[in-house]
Amino acid sequence: MLVRHHWLGIGAGILAGAVWGLVFLTPELTRGFAPIQLSAGRYLAYGLVACALLARTWRRLARSLSWREWHTLAWLGFAGNIIYYVFLANAVQLGGVAMSSLIIGLLPVTITLAGRRDADAAPMLRLLPSLALGVAGLACISWQSLSAPQHGSAQGSFIGLLCAVGALVSWTLYAVGNSRALARLKGISAHDWSLLVGVVTGAQALLLAVPAFILAPGVHAASNWLYFGGVVTTVAILCSVVGNALWNHASRLLPLTMTGQMIVFETLFALLYGFLWEGRWPTGLEWLAMGLLVGGVLSCASAHRERRVPEPALGA
Repeated sequence: MLVRHHWLGIGAGILAGAVWGLVFLTPELTRGFAPIQLSAGRYLAYGLVACALLARTWRRLARSLSWREWHTLAWLGFAGNIIYYVFLANAVQLGGVAMSSLIIGLLPVTITLAGRRDADAAPMLRLLPSLALGVAGLACISWQSLSAPQHGSAQGSFIGLLCAVGALVSWTLYAVGNSRALARLKGISAHDWSLLVGVVTGAQALLLAVPAFILAPGVHAASNWLYFGGVVTTVAILCSVVGNALWNHASRLLPLTMTGQMIVFETLFALLYGFLWEGRWPTGLEWLAMGLLVGGVLSCASAHRERRVPEPALGA
């Protein structure tokens, strides 16, 4: 049966998904701004908020980090934030919220495969039903996207599909690397680690801001820029600060093969927000894809429930 810290981790994962689902609406709320501008704006705001929250403990944390940790922070910020969100924003604007969120919903499959050799992973044989359901869900939404595109032409939807796959790959790398870094670090809380990622990502976003806002500023009124700033700052606080802290807490309480399954809640909430935004019900294939993804999560939870894993000390 699942032990207490697993249920706490599942709760944190669900809340992180509910917050992260809002990310998929941001490109729709800010149409007219380029994806690179969305990524730069969001992570500049994330970096500023993270710096403010770490101001009192910065010296202590900085002294406790080795060169290896700084290198890990740098590539986590680049792969899991900067590159991921450029891909995702392009995918949403070209292919729509539903297609993008359902492709990202394949993260449980990719993360489970990446973590299959970890010591606390469930045996691969028990995970096969979950993986099969996830792949079937991907097949449904791919067919939906290419045969009946919701946004523009079939060619645009195909490019959006490729961008969504790029986002899938980049965030898989982030999730696996982040989970293993948290398991290795004992003196840094999950929340502080999330904020440190934010500081490094903010520094990277400064470099991204040059081509995003100076070389290709676009033509926008002052009120539009103010609106844009409000949206990306809200997303930075809710999704990057609060959502990442919840996710890191879940990552310390759950095995990696089970942590990956929690991503499906981001997909489900993103779909809910997207359907409300578009004012429509899901199509038949979208209903089927959602059912297959949820079935995959339940199957994975069952595979872990059959195993007893010694309960670790709770992370901060």
